[in-house]
Amino acid sequence: MKNITIADVAKHAGVSKSTVSQFLNNRFDYMSEKTKRKIEATIEELNYQPNIVARSLKQKATFTVGVVVANILHTFSTQIIRAMEDAFHEQGYQIIVCNADDEPEKEKKYIEMLLAKQVDGIMIFPTGSNLDLYERMKQMQFPVVFVDRTIRDMNIATVMLDNHMAAKLAVDQFVKNGRKRIALVTTSIIRNISPRVERLEGYRNALNAHGFPVKEEYVKSAAADQLPAVLEEMFNLPAPPDAILAGNDIVLNEVLRFMKERNLSIPDDAAVIGIDEVPFASFFTPPITTVAQPAVEMAEKAVDLLLSQIKNKDERDLGVFRYKPSLIERDSD
Repeated sequence: MKNITIADVAKHAGVSKSTVSQFLNNRFDYMSEKTKRKIEATIEELNYQPNIVARSLKQKATFTVGVVVANILHTFSTQIIRAMEDAFHEQGYQIIVCNADDEPEKEKKYIEMLLAKQVDGIMIFPTGSNLDLYERMKQMQFPVVFVDRTIRDMNIATVMLDNHMAAKLAVDQFVKNGRKRIALVTTSIIRNISPRVERLEGYRNALNAHGFPVKEEYVKSAAADQLPAVLEEMFNLPAPPDAILAGNDIVLNEVLRFMKERNLSIPDDAAVIGIDEVPFASFFTPPITTVAQPAVEMAEKAVDLLLSQIKNKDERDLGVFRYKPSLIERDSD
């Protein structure tokens, strides 16, 4: 079977090759609806498949970007990746999503694989442990944007939450409702992953602002599989907490499971607020108060920053763009 070329499409549709090329590149500024429909119908009729490799060589672009996510199990990760995919799709780009499982070596292999595939840019939710690799991409002027996490002094464009405010919103809500023994539980901060560290700082600052002492027995950080033991220890204290701030959605799941298994009532035995909105929060019993991230806004900003670098490598906005969280009040606090 003969390979259908762009010239065949142009001849069949009665238009020039450049007009077909403009159509394939989503440039419709000077194209009538009639011409668009004609080319679209011809492509379908002839079953024309653009030669992606040839297009990439000609334009020196693959129209693909990589997204290396730290842990795809986080609800926020799936929310923001979905929003990124929508935004890139509108601009004619496809994405390759890689899950690093918070493992620096796995992250390194994925980044190197994406560079070998000559993607046009990479979004990274950094583990924070591949500084040499991040620095090398920066020296190459390779388009890269950090998401959700920042690395001090790295000077790479970053989009993330105001994590201090996220913790403050939760603590303020607990205090407003008369809670006195407010605990924070988060996943491991062993590698100083910035959102977890900042939420801890925000929690401490908020307690101090209300004149509450920070009691270390109410501050726990552990790997996900160790969270039940941490919670057991906390609730066995002579004065167990009467409020728990779950530092992310994985912690929230463990807190809710723990309390259900031990027949602890929310919010009577302990109030609960989780940072990150989760799908079940509104219909859990009782509905769970959460602190939500504006995932769509953050995704769109990250996409804009990366595309700007791809299209103009000489002009880079290297700031850290922080987005404000919002408290979604329900019945658990």
